[in-house]
Amino acid sequence: MSDETRKPIISGNWKMNHNHFEAIQCVQKLAYLLTKDDFSAVDVTIHPPFTDLRSVQTLIDADELKFILGAQHCHEADTGAFTGEVSAVFLTKLNVSYVIVGHSERREIFHESEELIKQKVDAAISHEIGIVFCCGEPLHIRENETQSSYVKHQLIDSLFHLSDTEIQTCVIAYEPIWAIGTGRTASVEEAEEMHYAIRSWITEFYNSEIEQAKETVEEYQSTIEEYKQEFTSKLNS
Repeated sequence: MSDETRKPIISGNWKMNHNHFEAIQCVQKLAYLLTKDDFSAVDVTIHPPFTDLRSVQTLIDADELKFILGAQHCHEADTGAFTGEVSAVFLTKLNVSYVIVGHSERREIFHESEELIKQKVDAAISHEIGIVFCCGEPLHIRENETQSSYVKHQLIDSLFHLSDTEIQTCVIAYEPIWAIGTGRTASVEEAEEMHYAIRSWITEFYNSEIEQAKETVEEYQSTIEEYKQEFTSKLNS
């Protein structure tokens, strides 16, 4: 897929925010703010907490909204004695199209290893759920200028075992962890440098232009308009 025809994607990870009443209101407000041209230009995925998914799914279906429903996490097993967990099997029944895997908070707070992340990737793929695969380096890696090898190994260890067909259902989300809560900011140039590297690795491992595996930068802009103005117009995506 060429740069001219690749469709960018903006994903909203709500984290542990909004009960299901608030979630409905939030989606309604977003639907009012975004235009048909916005949805024509980019895919918009929203990732509410688990308790909100059914309410948001019902709203999207009933009002025929253009949002793509996503989840924030799934367990690697389909069923079992895993208190508090949710499987990819359950997500498919809610018309979830994407699930976030490998987010920095899951890696750091819940100590998810590359092997566990790989298992979650496989679980989602086996049930035809697309992956938003998060990768990115912490501050000490960035300061040592070893970010390329660090991120490449995240991809090799947890994602690049997928087939050519499977990788095309994935979004690779570069998450500049080093710029979160450190007072530093990831510039467009720094993000695009990593995007270029990720694309080169996709070509290297799949020996073809598997560019449907899109990359997006997860930045913490305060409004959609700021993101659109600063990044959508500049990123080579």
